[in-house]
Amino acid sequence: MDSLLIGIEARREELIALTRDLIRIPTLNPPGLHYREVCDLVGDRMRARGWQVELIRAEGAPGDSDAYPRWNVVCRLEGARAGDCVHFNSHHDIVAVGEGWTRDPFGGEVANGRIYGRGACDMKGGLATSIIAAEVFADTHPDFAGAIEISATADEESGGFGGVAYLAQHGWFDPTRVQHVIIPEPLNKDRICLGHRGVWWAEIETKGRIAHGSMPFLGDCAVRHMGAVLDEMEAHLFPLLAGKHTAMPVVPEGARSSTLNLNSIHGGEPVQPEGYTGLPSACVPDRCVLTIDRRYLIEETEGEVRGEITDMLERIKASRPDFEYEVRDLWSVAPTMTDEDAPVVTTVQNAVHAVLGKSAEFVVSPGTYDQKHIDRIGLLKNCIAYGPGILDLAHQPDEWIGIDDMVDSGKIMALALNDLLG
Repeated sequence: MDSLLIGIEARREELIALTRDLIRIPTLNPPGLHYREVCDLVGDRMRARGWQVELIRAEGAPGDSDAYPRWNVVCRLEGARAGDCVHFNSHHDIVAVGEGWTRDPFGGEVANGRIYGRGACDMKGGLATSIIAAEVFADTHPDFAGAIEISATADEESGGFGGVAYLAQHGWFDPTRVQHVIIPEPLNKDRICLGHRGVWWAEIETKGRIAHGSMPFLGDCAVRHMGAVLDEMEAHLFPLLAGKHTAMPVVPEGARSSTLNLNSIHGGEPVQPEGYTGLPSACVPDRCVLTIDRRYLIEETEGEVRGEITDMLERIKASRPDFEYEVRDLWSVAPTMTDEDAPVVTTVQNAVHAVLGKSAEFVVSPGTYDQKHIDRIGLLKNCIAYGPGILDLAHQPDEWIGIDDMVDSGKIMALALNDLLG
């Protein structure tokens, strides 16, 4: 054990350098920039160290095109004898930079024990940490049993369909070839994330009839119908959801209830392109569309979640003349939560205690991440999220990751490998 901890500490500067190199590649999603470049960086490094490397393009997946191909890389190191496979999966895509930065978002600046940049926390620091941990373990225990895999995958920030979902569909997470999965999402180094809430995205459209705006009585305003929907949500649906609570250890506390976000709303004349200087036309809106983002608990079913919306709309229809609507599914994922006594959970829990001298806190994420695809498509349940970084910093200006946190998490990952494969 001591040799692993010393080995991680000795490669602190290499860990910093690798993280900075990853941050300097602006893998922005959307649209999906520089995916091949970041996969090549990871693949070339691991190939030079004797790992098998495969580059996989998610052809036909949402977002994939010749202009923006969805590239993924999977690196595998076989041990000296038979055993389990431990897979570290990190997404390489990052969200838009946004306003408010005081540092170069792609500079990888080091200051005050931190590395700054978009994706530093979410989750290029976690990717770099898993690479260093795996390398140190393999160097220290060349006779290990089984196999280690490192993957850098696309599009987690937009659902993961061009990344982990595609890989799972093509057998990369089949339980016969991979037995343990650790996703180094930034959930704090003393936490083990067991899963996430469910999600259902949908569009609600209210229908009307177009007419001249000077004679609205000859038409039927779809926006007013949507106003009735919003009123009903405020009066009944939001209080109903706030009253639901879960036994899942979701963080933060407010996410232990069911939630509904009104993602966008539009009715009437389309928004004109920038630079248009004319006035709107005089028309009664004949359609209004509300996009909803419903996060639900493991105690709920997707059918119940959908039923709450349709029941609400039917109540409105029964009392409001000419009210017509349509509900369209966008996408959905069921809640998932790995058992606390699963092998990967207890192994990382023991490693956290050994390195930090404290018990790991079990948490569940309020939003989904790529565990959803490993579970529902790969049918692999022995999966957790564990990695360095503070979750609240994700997607924020001046995003950063603590160097000490990465080193500590690297030690924990290396001890986990020792327990599972040593």
